[in-house]
Amino acid sequence: MNAKRAKSAKTPASKLFVIDTNVLMHDPLSLYRFEEHDLFVPMMVLEELDANKKGMTEVARNTRQASRMLDEIVCEAEHHMADGIALDQPSRGLASGRLFLQTEAINHILPSSLPTARADNQIIGVVMYLSQKYPGRPVILVSKDINMRIKARALGLEAQDYFNDKVLEDTDLLYTGTLELPADFWDSHGKGLESRKQESRTWYRVKGPLCPDLLANQFVWQDEPQPFQARVKVGAGKTAEIETVIDYSHARNSVWGITARNREQNFALNLLMDGEIDFVTLLGQAGTGKTLLTLATALTQTLEMKRFSEIIITRVTVPVGEDIGFLPGTEEEKMTPWMGALEDNLDVLNKPADQPVGQAGNYGGEWGRAATMDLIRSRIKVKSLNFMRGRTFLNKFLIIDEAQNLTPKQMKTLITRAGPGTKVVCLGNIAQIDTPYLTEGSSGLTYVVDRFKGWLHSGHVTLQRGERSRLADHAAEVL
Repeated sequence: MNAKRAKSAKTPASKLFVIDTNVLMHDPLSLYRFEEHDLFVPMMVLEELDANKKGMTEVARNTRQASRMLDEIVCEAEHHMADGIALDQPSRGLASGRLFLQTEAINHILPSSLPTARADNQIIGVVMYLSQKYPGRPVILVSKDINMRIKARALGLEAQDYFNDKVLEDTDLLYTGTLELPADFWDSHGKGLESRKQESRTWYRVKGPLCPDLLANQFVWQDEPQPFQARVKVGAGKTAEIETVIDYSHARNSVWGITARNREQNFALNLLMDGEIDFVTLLGQAGTGKTLLTLATALTQTLEMKRFSEIIITRVTVPVGEDIGFLPGTEEEKMTPWMGALEDNLDVLNKPADQPVGQAGNYGGEWGRAATMDLIRSRIKVKSLNFMRGRTFLNKFLIIDEAQNLTPKQMKTLITRAGPGTKVVCLGNIAQIDTPYLTEGSSGLTYVVDRFKGWLHSGHVTLQRGERSRLADHAAEVL
């Protein structure tokens, strides 16, 4: 009796979330993301799912997946649906609340300013009805639609965005891949210091308070009292092992004629040229050198070192302005307008001999330059994201440009294409997201940076300083 009383006293404290259609379209697994709280799915949501299930888009796929999950949950219901369906068994322990489907007509009176013909307003009407039916229980509308949340709050209802897909609330907390060592680092970590020389690099094993926070392949640096740049080989323990980096800012270590112009570019080149690193992410605003550095290292390792058989470049085809419509030609020809960045960087890497950047001028004037460009183009394949599913890339250098426009699911699809000997590099600027419903916190690029940090075969660098031109740098700051 006491247990029943305690249970009945606890039940009203759990929240009742009313799920909007766009939440299920965005993340079909959202039904299992509310832990111990209950969910309510209005009939209008099922109608909207039915209306949007056709097509080959990501939204249509998610809609079909959400409908299948709802069908599985309802089929496994052992009792009347009006009492709610327990989610602990279908979710395999992820959620312990109950799912309620609208089983009766709700004729709640909406304000005259809200026409009942609109689906959004009917869902708001359901929230108003439930708020009055359960006065002592928090009833919350969950929607990705900003205007719908504003309308609900204007009517005195509680409304929230769907936060579960966000990796970070504040992108300023995103892992940068670099860490400035404190001035007293060697004093506080010098006890029992071990070091050895290996080829041109120096290896250190240190012990101190900073060691548990150091992650594998994180770069550490110090300007004073003596310039020092190194990469963490082993971290996240009582001791850490760090190794000095190759100085790619020196002309003798140039990569396809390119040298690092700042500290972060040097760190990026160390990751891109390392054969033990399978996955690299580079973040940075326009003009920081993401594409140029990646393409230079890809050409060097493909044409000179023969580490990879070819270079594959892909990107999301999301237009900044109005769409230009269908494009004629083959897959590569259709992708050409989206690959302006590739052409621009190939021009830089293939300058004549009298200009300081690039090696191609050594091949005999304009004819040699044209022949080199043909050789380069024969090793670079431009692919569309639409045809990636089911493929396996062997010994390829895969470059994913504008990766901030990918969802976490699309990012997983791409990265899992990598076969033996393939290196994947993701480039992007999370401040320039063009895909609807994606934010800096929920972008696939933010997702992989956070999930891959500390893995022995991956690395990340946030490039800080623009090197394109003084005009581009100033525009990035003031506009």
